[in-house]
Amino acid sequence: MLNHLPLIRNRRAGRASSYDRSGRNNDLWIIPPGETAVLADISGPGQITHIWMTQLNHYRECLIRITYDNLPYPSVLAPLGDFFCLGHGIVNSFQSALFSATTFFPYQFNKPTGLNCYAPMPFRERAVVELINESNEPHRQYFYVDYETFEEFPENFGYFHAEFRRANPFQGWGPELRVNSPETDSVPNVERQAWENNYVILETRGRGHYIGCNLSVTNFTPGWWGEGDDMIWVDGYKWPPDLHGTGTEDYFGQAWGLQPNAFWRNGCSVFEGGTIPGPEIELWRGNGGHGTSYVFHLENPVRFTKEIKVTIEHGHANHMGNEMSSTAYWYAEQPAPAVAVPEVNQRLPVRRDTEGRWIHDPERAVPGKAVKKE
Repeated sequence: MLNHLPLIRNRRAGRASSYDRSGRNNDLWIIPPGETAVLADISGPGQITHIWMTQLNHYRECLIRITYDNLPYPSVLAPLGDFFCLGHGIVNSFQSALFSATTFFPYQFNKPTGLNCYAPMPFRERAVVELINESNEPHRQYFYVDYETFEEFPENFGYFHAEFRRANPFQGWGPELRVNSPETDSVPNVERQAWENNYVILETRGRGHYIGCNLSVTNFTPGWWGEGDDMIWVDGYKWPPDLHGTGTEDYFGQAWGLQPNAFWRNGCSVFEGGTIPGPEIELWRGNGGHGTSYVFHLENPVRFTKEIKVTIEHGHANHMGNEMSSTAYWYAEQPAPAVAVPEVNQRLPVRRDTEGRWIHDPERAVPGKAVKKE
């Protein structure tokens, strides 16, 4: 990963930031409600090398949008926190290969945090980085967008993409049932049933490679919410899929549930759950409520030439009914449009009342399709 550092290259470094143009210390931008700020507008060829941002709040209300080469659509579109692998509007400190965050306020909603993205984002003609404030109050933002420009666009470079999806709730066929039970384990989920009903993390066309995702879950059930297999189809439907996994925690590089660990390629950036084994395994599987897990395919990207569909079951055979949201990351030969995000009210996190009960607000619902048991 560091083998490029000794290379002397004919490239020029640059930065767009929120520094105070007057030379004083008011180094932030205030974005009014409903307005969009252009954080960086860079002429190419070049690539964005690092994005740093810090703010007080609005992790689901604000959107980060990146558009390449004067195209009429963005190729990166996601809520601010979710883009940086922090779901639910919750902040926490963690470190990974592509994203990191640091805060004094772990596991709290809408508190200050520092966010970093190190994913290279090449472009041929132009890159425009924007922040859209869809909250009902002014948004205070500090930022750096570091980049470099070069004389020619390197051969075989791809464009970085990211997109956000959500199902609130995922409409499984048996949300009242526990995982690892005879009622769920005996139900098959194969062929077109899996293709059509699994939770979709990414579905796109073109040529490129998928490099990973984060998955956020709000667990409404009293036990472990996992056991869903990842299933990835490359260049069209077939059975079995090109990549078929063995369980939710397995896809995110963990085992026997999820743990409060954040590693270079995989881990949990948000983990609400016990850490000490109790009399039942469900007590320490990461089932406490909100969670965000991530995985990056750095050495094993999933390459596609025509299209790709990345999915995961929610519970075995898609029986569960929790809130799920995700951000997928991939590179493509040409810029492709990211899917539209839900309206701002439909992106807000599901929270508890003062007695610990989930508040199911119909205005925040964006349900997935109803899954029927075969």
